[in-house]
Amino acid sequence: MDIKRGKGKFYIGASETDFTAHITFKNGGNNVIIVDHTFVDPSLRGQGIAAKLMQRVIDMAREENLKIVPVCSYAVAAFKRNPDFQDVLHKTS
Repeated sequence: MDIKRGKGKFYIGASETDFTAHITFKNGGNNVIIVDHTFVDPSLRGQGIAAKLMQRVIDMAREENLKIVPVCSYAVAAFKRNPDFQDVLHKTS
């Protein structure tokens, strides 16, 4: 499955507006992004698609020296489940 990068998202589908799965993020300032939505079409569920999309965001954050604020329920759960993601978690003081 081909995961593409769009403006503020990674997605699977024909285009940014015609997708079957996506994860969206927005700029939070100061090298921080906010992961605010994850969607996987029911036809693709159970295949680990959301995890693959999350991994792409994690990889991008590492490559671009960004920290992540997980807001959507999937991203929050992914950070709780995966200790390997902690290096890109934005920690508030």
